[in-house]
Amino acid sequence: MAATSLSSVFNLPNGSSFPNRVAKAAMEESLCAPDHGPSDRLINLYKRWSEGKPGLLITGNIMVDRKALTGPNNVIVEDDRHIEGLKAWANAGTIGGNQLWAQISHPGRQVFANMDDEPVAPSAVGVNIPGARGMFAIPRELSSDEINDLIERFGKTASILDKAGFDGVQIHGAHGYLISQFLSPITNQRTDEWGGSIENRARFLMEIIKSVKDATGDKFSIGLKLNSADFQRGGFTEEDAETVIKMLNVEKLDLLEISGGTYEAPAMSGKTPTSESTLAREAYFLEFATKIKAITTIPIMVTGGFRSKGIMDEALETGALDIIGMGKPFACDPNVAQKLVENQIDKVRTKDIKMSKPAFESVSEMAWAKSQIQRISAGKNPDPIWPPLWNMIGSQITQRRDAKKYKEWLKTAI
Repeated sequence: MAATSLSSVFNLPNGSSFPNRVAKAAMEESLCAPDHGPSDRLINLYKRWSEGKPGLLITGNIMVDRKALTGPNNVIVEDDRHIEGLKAWANAGTIGGNQLWAQISHPGRQVFANMDDEPVAPSAVGVNIPGARGMFAIPRELSSDEINDLIERFGKTASILDKAGFDGVQIHGAHGYLISQFLSPITNQRTDEWGGSIENRARFLMEIIKSVKDATGDKFSIGLKLNSADFQRGGFTEEDAETVIKMLNVEKLDLLEISGGTYEAPAMSGKTPTSESTLAREAYFLEFATKIKAITTIPIMVTGGFRSKGIMDEALETGALDIIGMGKPFACDPNVAQKLVENQIDKVRTKDIKMSKPAFESVSEMAWAKSQIQRISAGKNPDPIWPPLWNMIGSQITQRRDAKKYKEWLKTAI
């Protein structure tokens, strides 16, 4: 049997396949049109990424509710008003023969206060980041009727994306967004059927998966991004994650991406301690992936830290994962997948930023990546020496300006 490598084809449980094992993980693009549909630049961005021959492209957050955005320039899919633009996006994003999945999401409490001064969450527990007082408002607890409405929204959004020609969706259940908030006992302090035991805290996620499955076709891929842990005392633990994954086995998902952390503890950016081994240092969540391979048949994608081709191939050879996920390397080079698969490079480029607080460091890295993504969308090449501090300051100024525009748009949106 041939060795598993980055160039190996991967067959999904639903019968479709990826041409190789390299996936672009979700990164927020902030490139919607003024009406929050996909813009021409967003479509161009995914065309360029697809031309770089990845196995899978996963979009940044596509929001299921116009009132709850992770950023003021998110694409929103609540109905089919943007269906032609979505079709153009799906076509452009698969031109290289890869699959294109839409990440569908709701931020819950992780909404900037200048965009929403009353976000919703499982419980009224605010975001607590030292040095960021006032950045996030205290959320309002969701009612049972609102919870059921949100479950239906995920299914509706997925059905529209299926109709538009996307190959699948990734349900965002990680990084402290709404599903992740339901899973964590820190942010879910409910005493009804949606809180308490891990089985109850996972109910929201399980109902969303069922809603998406019921709303889409048999060949439409369904994936999930899940935290291995929140890396917060009293939060969602690895043991909780293992319990949830056992529950997921009956749903026969097509791909499970393992990540970790929240805005308060950004482990997804490598801001928590890892093993001393080179393999584990590059693949932040590989140890957990190895554990869960013993309890699930769902294909596993690990994202976070991969930089060396040798380490990627070694990780695949161990059998602990099936797909290598990367984010920032795609912002540094839109052709990174092809270069890796065709042995043109043995190490990927990225930008490592050092600041005094891990949360601010994570924000700065995301802002830097977003600036490079926007250069690619405009037909330019990435600029690896782009200064991160000025970039972060500019990003904050732009975010405040665009938040005002979003709030004005929301008043008139029907």
